[in-house]
Amino acid sequence: MKKITMFMFASCPHCKLALKCIDDLKAAHPEYAGVPFEMIDERKQPDVAEKYDYYYVPTFYVGEEKIHEGHAEMADVEKVFQAALA
Repeated sequence: MKKITMFMFASCPHCKLALKCIDDLKAAHPEYAGVPFEMIDERKQPDVAEKYDYYYVPTFYVGEEKIHEGHAEMADVEKVFQAALA
């Protein structure tokens, strides 16, 4: 199981949608709740965000691999969790 790192910022509507998708997926798939997950607010932690190659939020990394960048819906977020479990 690999760690998911999500880059976001609080006022981003796309990030809010992705977070809702995460909550819904964890409720529907209890196995996702055990996946290590870290959120990096790029505005509060710019020193961390600068070390990663992305432009849009939300961006999801699984381990060191970027899996998804930009507007994320349920299928996109589920792909991220599946990659973490693979």
